[in-house]
Amino acid sequence: MPRVSTATIHAALTLAIGMVSVEFPAHAKEYSDPAPPETRMLADVPAPEPTVQPELTFHAAPKPLPKDATTEDWKDFLGTTHNSISRETHLLKSFGGAGPTIVWEVAKGEGYATPAVIGERVILFHRVGEEEVIECLNAESGQRYWRHAYASDYRDRYGFGNGPRCQPISDGAFVYTLGVQAKLTCLKLETGQRLWQRDLKAEFDLTLDFFGVGATPLLEGESIIVNVGASDGPCAAAFDKLSGKMLWGAGDEWGPSYASPIPGDTDAGRRVFVFAGGESRPATGGLLIIDPKNGHVDCSFPWRGVPYESVNASSPLVVDSQVYISECYGAGGALLKIDTSGACSKVWSNEILNTHFMTAIHKDGYLYGIDGHGPQNAPLVCIELATGKEVWREEPEWMTPVSGDQGTRDYNLSPALASLLLVEGRCLVLGQYGHLAWIDLNPEGYRELDRTHLFMARQTWAMPALSKGLLYVGQNDPGLDGTQTRLICYDLRAE
Repeated sequence: MPRVSTATIHAALTLAIGMVSVEFPAHAKEYSDPAPPETRMLADVPAPEPTVQPELTFHAAPKPLPKDATTEDWKDFLGTTHNSISRETHLLKSFGGAGPTIVWEVAKGEGYATPAVIGERVILFHRVGEEEVIECLNAESGQRYWRHAYASDYRDRYGFGNGPRCQPISDGAFVYTLGVQAKLTCLKLETGQRLWQRDLKAEFDLTLDFFGVGATPLLEGESIIVNVGASDGPCAAAFDKLSGKMLWGAGDEWGPSYASPIPGDTDAGRRVFVFAGGESRPATGGLLIIDPKNGHVDCSFPWRGVPYESVNASSPLVVDSQVYISECYGAGGALLKIDTSGACSKVWSNEILNTHFMTAIHKDGYLYGIDGHGPQNAPLVCIELATGKEVWREEPEWMTPVSGDQGTRDYNLSPALASLLLVEGRCLVLGQYGHLAWIDLNPEGYRELDRTHLFMARQTWAMPALSKGLLYVGQNDPGLDGTQTRLICYDLRAE
């Protein structure tokens, strides 16, 4: 009989005797699990060694990691801090004339999912042919450890890629993915063996909304929290990370959004913030503040643009016992205060910083983000956190040579729908058209420190992943410079 890991035994016991105890408040609506998954007994097999795959192009080994560098994995949405702030240190201050060195690149299929980085492993989640594919690659070589795939027939109604949107997440032992058709999968990180899988679309009778499923789940303690958005509830649900069983459901007002659940420590204790609101007539949605221990909804705050084809897509930003939410279809942004009971009240609201699907960054009492749904007229804006007052706005002119049939011409390609990552006191900006820049976030005005152009493509919408001085960037559509869709590893390590 094959040996079984301790984690697998725990999962089996969870199914058999219900080890996980969940307390539901008397006034909370209780949801039953529509289809508890089968948890497999995993054979004790050795982890495979990485091998070269045809899709890989290796360029150059990265510089040695400085001995006193602070590093961290990228295994949660928006990083381990859940707020687009990285604790990495000893990174390049200047990109140089040729830009950062490419370590390796691997051809990828469709999708906008940011990769995850856990130790020496990178998880790439994408669509190849008629399958959603999860691959585990070596962080410094790009060589493949394992590959797992399952069928997918999703077709985006607006023509924006048929692949997954949600970043893989990990607890260090297992990796979890949520596909564009709501397949929730748990794989063992070292071997790629599948522990369990759920088809949330079938189980909860979900619609796929405008662009399929796009809200990355949250690992919180022993549970995975998903912005499910079933028509009669739950709006959010927690599943045991080892058994896949549903632990609780919360809310019944709003459908799924494209904003990922975010955790935060508040005056009321640990809470999870779900900014919901999917396809509906009339358009409805808002923020749920949930106790992750039992699914109790402490606060339900309606916030959604009026147009039918609007979405809530920017994840909440938690600052102490306050939370900032924003959208770009008419409601704008709002700052809420959470009291000791978990109830929330509005501090201010305005239509100054209307984020689309990027999440604003907080630094020293100010918020910074991209206003509008672009790509034109999408400036970088600074507002004061306490008051919501606009401090400055700037749409940088990034003049860029672009080659085509008529020769080479210079175009003003602003950051547009960019991603922002605060690291070592500076902000790393990945622009929509493949630019990479360092800027200084300060209330005095826009200040660019350095900039380079990685490639000429139009859908660089996913957050880059930064881990151990290496930056992983997804090129999600073919480039006007002849490049194809790929995942690229850049060396940002300082000398």
